[in-house]
Formats: sequence, structure tokens, C-alpha cells
Amino acid sequence: MTFSFTHLTSALALAAGLAVAPMMANAAESEGIVVYNAQHEALTQAWADGFTKETGIKVTIRNGSDMQFANQIVQEGAASPADVYLTENSPGMALVDANKLFAPVNADTLAQVPETFKAADGNWVGVAARSTVFAYDKTKLKEADLPKSMLDLADAKWKGRWGASPAGADFQAIVSAFLELKGEDATRAWLKAMKQNASPYKGNSVAMKAVNAGEVEGAVIYHYYWFGDQAKTGENSKNVALHYFKNQDPGAFVSISGGGVLASSQHQKEAQAFLKWITGKGGQAVLRDGSSYEYAVGNGEASNPKLVPLADLQAPKVEPSKLNSKKVTDLMTEAGLI
Repeated sequence: MTFSFTHLTSALALAAGLAVAPMMANAAESEGIVVYNAQHEALTQAWADGFTKETGIKVTIRNGSDMQFANQIVQEGAASPADVYLTENSPGMALVDANKLFAPVNADTLAQVPETFKAADGNWVGVAARSTVFAYDKTKLKEADLPKSMLDLADAKWKGRWGASPAGADFQAIVSAFLELKGEDATRAWLKAMKQNASPYKGNSVAMKAVNAGEVEGAVIYHYYWFGDQAKTGENSKNVALHYFKNQDPGAFVSISGGGVLASSQHQKEAQAFLKWITGKGGQAVLRDGSSYEYAVGNGEASNPKLVPLADLQAPKVEPSKLNSKKVTDLMTEAGLI
């Protein structure tokens, strides 16, 4: 049997194509994944390092803020270069999800996290959590002096005595929970009183420093700023203690840090594997043993032992997919807070 030159060329081309296909697949895998990261940089880097060490999959991290990336992803649409989006708070996740830009999270990943810490539609999952607290000057306030509810801070007696960081995604997530729990009228009234009573600061850590320095008697922040400072020198928190509102109060809101895989990702398998690793034993151990002092959210996974247990916070039940960043910013703008 003889082969023509044409037949030989075709056979060689086919063989070359078969050889190139796996090479292309390997090249795609070696590119790894791109993460739009609004979480704390050190925490996500620790997650990425642990994941890469275990799987060999490279992780490229691009850092920014919750709503910056949420809006960017919406603008980029199917052309987004990101594979995974991580946030500090859930409103950014809700915005991306509302625009139908997430792929469903794999069932085995969802199974690693309780219902409380994931989206009802299964399109994103909680990766960590943080508690709202009232950081107060323990040299000036006794327990009997503390507000029983976050709503009490609207009282005129608190005028000039407390602070917050209204322009930040953290505080806006707290207000979003307030809106979901108490409704628009109550939220509008509380924000109007806040404008009169509270001192604005740029960032939770700055607000805590102001309490420590005696500028204000208290501030609404997230818990881990105090724990993080205490673990270092404690110089910005030596006069500060934390008050937990509990009793399902809006001030006991526990915010969920979320993770989702973009539907446009060209590396779905690797991106899903990253989410599974973060919410599994390896990723949650980073929270337990590291210096982020954020809560672990995986089933049966322990948080840092220095933290008040999640179960003891008596947080209100809030459906994270209902937290509305647009309405909150409208109300806060109306109140003159941002």
C-alpha cells in the first residue's frame, strides 16, 4: 500500500494537532487563575500560597475594594479577565449575582458551609465572617453606660460622642443589614440622627484610634481591628474595649465575606477548586491560626480561640443576597454621610 504526499501531510498535521492539544491544555492550566480580591491582602495571599502549594495552580491576585470590583465586573461582563471574586462584605457579591455573572458554586463546596453563610441561590459562598461591635473608651465608660442597642446611638445624648467610617464598605454593609431588619423609614431616621451625632473617620482603624485617643467615647467598627492591634503592640487600642450588642440587634450583625466564580472564567475547574480549598480545612485553618482574626465559617471549623464564639454573638438573621448596596448609598447620600 502506498501513500501520496497529500495523505502523508494530512497524517502529519493530524499527529501534530493531537500533540498540540494537550500542550495547549497544559498551557491553559499553567496560566492559573486571576482573583479580584477585596479581602485583606495578607489573608488572600496566605490562601493563595496554601492552595498553590497543595495543587500547583498559580494564583494571580489583583487587589481593590468590594464595590470597586463589583462595579468593574458588571462593566466587564463576559470579557472580565477575573476567574474568582472575593469580598470583605456581601453586598458586592449580591450586585454581581443580580447581574447573573456568577457560575453556580459546586455542590461539594456549598456543602462545606452552613446555610447561614452562603447565597440562597448557590451562586456564591461565604469564606469568612466579621462581627459588628461598639469599640469604647474603657477609661470613660462603664458597662452600664453603654448603648443597649445600636439604635440608641440616634439619641441626642450621644451627640459628639461616637464615630464610624461611613464611606467604607464595612459600615455600609452594617447599614444594609439595618435596612433589611428595620425597613427604610427607620433606617432613614437613624442615618439622619447619625449625621448629627457621629464623627466621620476614614476607616475602622482610624475610628478605633480616635476612641483610644479620647476624641470620641465609642465607634461602630468590626471586631478584628481591635484583635489585630492587640496582637501587635496594642498602642492604638490600649484604652479600648469591645461591646457586643447581641440580642439579634442590628449592631450584632455578622457580615459575610464571599467568594464566587465568574461565569466568564476560562478556568472553571481551577477556580472552583480554589473556592473549595478556601472553604475547606486548609483555607479555614488559615483563619484559625493566622493573624486576620476573622471568623471561620466552614462546617465544624474552629475560629481563632481569642474570638468570642460565633454562636455567642446572637447575630440577627439576615439573608445576604438581600443586602442592597445601591439603596444604602442613596440613603446615606440623602443623609449627607457620603
